[in-house]
Amino acid sequence: MTTKIQTVLLTGKTHTTPSHREGAPRGDERVDIRMSIPGKADNEIVLQAIQLHPTAEQLFAGAWSACYTGALGVAAKAKKVALPADMAVDIEVDLGQTGGAYFLQARIDVRMPGVALDVAEAIAHAAHQMCPYSKAVHGNIDVATNIVAADALAA
Repeated sequence: MTTKIQTVLLTGKTHTTPSHREGAPRGDERVDIRMSIPGKADNEIVLQAIQLHPTAEQLFAGAWSACYTGALGVAAKAKKVALPADMAVDIEVDLGQTGGAYFLQARIDVRMPGVALDVAEAIAHAAHQMCPYSKAVHGNIDVATNIVAADALAA
């Protein structure tokens, strides 16, 4: 059973995109982290806009986002759907308080331009079923998933 947060104390945010290119841009106020998917040659995930001294919530969001992005690729392949090159996953993890207790909650935005909304939702749901981070938090924290796909972009 999850508990609703009354006061958000801080939020860790990540923006994750799959990348198949060498090198990742680096900025003065952020750290871009390159991660790879185990067992996949030449397939990396780039975490962008991470603060120079990230919080635990941001690191958790980053690890979850990288794992979930990989799971989206596996789920799409199983459904014989090509993910768009500009697909992205944004995860925000809040640390909050209710009474004297501390809790986490999360929001996930999955961006799949050019993919029909029902297909994108099915892929996102399947990815949650296989991503170890999604499974670990299921039923333990509030998680809201928002899909932005072709149908939503046209509106």
